[in-house]
Amino acid sequence: MPLYEYRCGQCEKQFEASQSVYARVEDTECPFCQARQATRLMSSFSSNVVGDRKPGFTELKAKAMNEERMQRFVKLPPLNAKRTMPQPNVTSESDPVPPEGSTS
Repeated sequence: MPLYEYRCGQCEKQFEASQSVYARVEDTECPFCQARQATRLMSSFSSNVVGDRKPGFTELKAKAMNEERMQRFVKLPPLNAKRTMPQPNVTSESDPVPPEGSTS
């Protein structure tokens, strides 16, 4: 079971509780004042990798995959670039300039 850190809302003391992952914060009781006003705190943890894992292999593979993806994206336009739309070649009868080759 994981070990969680809490702060009591009534007496403001911090405490640890070993609880199930499914335990609700509202049901956590302060061991000092027995109030049920606990707030779960963010805490850090440390771990130790034991075994025959080759350090760095996963990181090297991830870097190679990232470089491969970046080579694919080089061909795409930048995200903040504006597209230039060509002007339409539409003329109407109300245009003051007649099209070339016609006489008025």
